[in-house]
Amino acid sequence: MNLKELARILGLSQTTVSRALNGYPEVNEATRLRVERAAQQHDYRPNTRAKGLATGRSMAIGHIIPISTKHEIVNPVFADFIAGAGEAYSRKSYDMLLSVVQDADEDRIYREFSAKGAVDGIIVHAPRAGDPRIKLLREIGLPFVVHGRASTEVDDYSWLDVNNRRAFERATNFLLDLGHRRIALINGLEVMDFAFRRREGYVRALTERGIAPDPALMRSDEMTETYGYNSVRTMLAMPDAPTAFLTSSIITAIGVRRAIEDLGMKMGRDISVITHDDELSYLRNGDDVPIFTATRSSVREAGRRAAEMLLRKIADPDLPFQHELMEAELTVGLSTGPVRKKG
Repeated sequence: MNLKELARILGLSQTTVSRALNGYPEVNEATRLRVERAAQQHDYRPNTRAKGLATGRSMAIGHIIPISTKHEIVNPVFADFIAGAGEAYSRKSYDMLLSVVQDADEDRIYREFSAKGAVDGIIVHAPRAGDPRIKLLREIGLPFVVHGRASTEVDDYSWLDVNNRRAFERATNFLLDLGHRRIALINGLEVMDFAFRRREGYVRALTERGIAPDPALMRSDEMTETYGYNSVRTMLAMPDAPTAFLTSSIITAIGVRRAIEDLGMKMGRDISVITHDDELSYLRNGDDVPIFTATRSSVREAGRRAAEMLLRKIADPDLPFQHELMEAELTVGLSTGPVRKKG
């Protein structure tokens, strides 16, 4: 199946079919959907090289990962985001260019990508407050979407994020309603915007209920299983130990559960746990009944939506900046219960 044959089947000109598949804004939505359905039905695959020559685009999206955070590549959260983004790229015949670079070379690689026309746009991962990449990408004129937000950035930019502050405020209030007052936060690295916002939500919930946040009950580090395990072992040895834990990753929560069981206690009865669950494809939170009470938001869906946002901007550079704030759902599992009375 080639473009000419597909156009004949649809009763449209080759130009209209090509523009519909390439996301040109002058093609109305009904026609675009009709063309995309027909292309899928007849297994039409445009020649990427020819498409790039016709549009003046590279037909590729860049994902640049500094080597200091190369663990991102083996992190199932990152993998699921990339899987979701890849679905969106595939539908528009875009390739993905994933590059792991030395930290000192990151700025240079962005500039080279732009100068060589190697990619049509960039997804920015793991933003920090005042992230310098936002200013750089704006300066070199390369379209981009940020997965997350940079708190202190004053100029507008396109982003997609989870409402981390609200999610952790709700989770903390849920534990408070169960009678817990010593609630520990096992957070991600708080130089990252998402973790900073989660801490804000946790602190706000405690403060509004008249409870002074205790620094001894707060941890911030890379979200590994051993980090969760070691944090719980340390904090449960305290004289006034926490009765509940709020964690930023289901990976960390697995370590939390292991520590609780190693100490001869039962999660959900002796110690309550709430985690954030990115609904990972290969690390599910139980089947019919969730193992962990969790704030849930699909990172795969976030990847798909962020990619679609970027592709829309590439197709129509005059589009205003786009913002999407995904709400996390609080789901009750087996890991939480009323605070256990002492004695």
